[in-house]
Amino acid sequence: MLTLLQTSNSSAIYSLPWLEQGGILGIAIVLGFFLYLLVFSVLKSFFRRSSNEIGILTINILQTPLLILFVLIALKVLTYSLNLLEHLPLIHRLLTAGIIVVTTYLINQLFTQVIAYSLSKYAEKTEADWDDVLIPLIKNTLPILVYLIGGFLFLQTLGIDLSGLWVAFGGITFVLGFALKDILSNFFSGLVLLVDTPFKFGDVVALEDGSVAVIKSIGIRLTTLYLIESHCDLLVPNAALQSQKLINFSRPNSSYYYTIIVPIRADSDPNQAIKIIEEVILSHPDTLGDIKKKLVAIENFYRVTDQLLEDEDNLLSKKEAGRQRLIAEEKVKVKLEEIKQAITELVSKIKFMEIQGLDSGEVREIQGYYLDIVRMVGLETVSEKQKGQKSLYLQASQNMDEDTLINLLRSWYRNWQDDPDLIDIDNEVLENEWERKIDFLTKKMNKLLQQIVNANRGFSETKLDDYTEELWTWIEERFQTYASWQSPRIWMQDMSGVDVGLTNTNMAVKFFVDNIKLEQCQRGNRIRSEVHGEIVRRLRQAYFYR
Repeated sequence: MLTLLQTSNSSAIYSLPWLEQGGILGIAIVLGFFLYLLVFSVLKSFFRRSSNEIGILTINILQTPLLILFVLIALKVLTYSLNLLEHLPLIHRLLTAGIIVVTTYLINQLFTQVIAYSLSKYAEKTEADWDDVLIPLIKNTLPILVYLIGGFLFLQTLGIDLSGLWVAFGGITFVLGFALKDILSNFFSGLVLLVDTPFKFGDVVALEDGSVAVIKSIGIRLTTLYLIESHCDLLVPNAALQSQKLINFSRPNSSYYYTIIVPIRADSDPNQAIKIIEEVILSHPDTLGDIKKKLVAIENFYRVTDQLLEDEDNLLSKKEAGRQRLIAEEKVKVKLEEIKQAITELVSKIKFMEIQGLDSGEVREIQGYYLDIVRMVGLETVSEKQKGQKSLYLQASQNMDEDTLINLLRSWYRNWQDDPDLIDIDNEVLENEWERKIDFLTKKMNKLLQQIVNANRGFSETKLDDYTEELWTWIEERFQTYASWQSPRIWMQDMSGVDVGLTNTNMAVKFFVDNIKLEQCQRGNRIRSEVHGEIVRRLRQAYFYR
């Protein structure tokens, strides 16, 4: 009996710590639950009222990982308190490894979602273009580094000795860095070129020696250039190219700005001379200017070689080809204005709805407005089941209206292909360029659709207005036909010939050509020559040219 009593007392004493620790763990769970409600309900509501997008994004990211971390840490503390480390060391290591895995995932999400988004918001306030390259670079590079470090710590926690691996890795890195310093210099110069983006593939640039070339590719060590005059490839080490001063003819777009100096008689009427010069520039089909003015002025376009083209079968004259292209371009411009207005209204609606947070009904309403814009572009929604769930995506409309943006864009570049001055390869260049833009347009709009549909399921609840504005910015940059600042500019520059008694007034004439990449990058030179010759001819007819 005494033995039984002693055994019973011993069991009670032994079980007492379990009861105490269980009670403590229960209290901790209750406190943790209330803390969870405080952080992820009260703070989220506060951030919504204060329109703090970064705060809401951070809360959404932290919500699930922190809960898992709390559970793992609570279990780890419990094993310490109950002195179970000696009996169950594997459980302890697994809990530590789990904490490392969740922490690694959490850090990665904070880097790629919060920091990258903050950088993009900051970049919007500056005129720099580095964010388009740097942010994807951060998203692609940092996860690798974070997961690499997390993987090492994970393996080390499981008892795997990595000290030898670290030493070997350091030694190999030192030897390779010394042996491959030139290659590494070119490699990092290539990264700098990609981040700084002084040019992109297909840009036309002038080198320091005056050579004009097209950027073909930026490799790990070399950049490949195509020399236009000599019709050959030039391979330049990235480090050497980075130190050169380059002129990029394709920035801010492929419409290049030409300047010519035209002397007129000092006793001429300058206003009349400017009117003649402006009419000549606007009448040329390949220069930029107000489309309505060009449609009127093109009737006065004249070119001797164009008279020969009219006698050939199946070949439009330069004037007629230019007129058809301008009409198609005007339709694109009108459609872009309609889409801009619709997107502006959509952004206003989203900003109003985001104030109190988006519910499912508001998301469906936004989706309805967006699908109206989708139809204006020429896309339609297709639904399919993936993993048992119904999903929507966009594709080109099977019964596309002629008045959609995609149809009008295709009509525009196909009219452009009728230009008799283009060479065979230009037709392929134009088609590839514009079809690639249309394909990217479909992808961009499809991405925004997914962000709208899943707005209250992920981290994009307060970012829909930003995503929508970014879409329009992208569309405007890729498809804008003409900007007012690209109109011809003509003004009196200086006087010349005073020393010989023949006073001239020099007129500075500046105008844009449509695309210098065409005609083996000689299109700009041809247009400048034709415009200059026609200006001289017309001014001589008016007895203005000296």
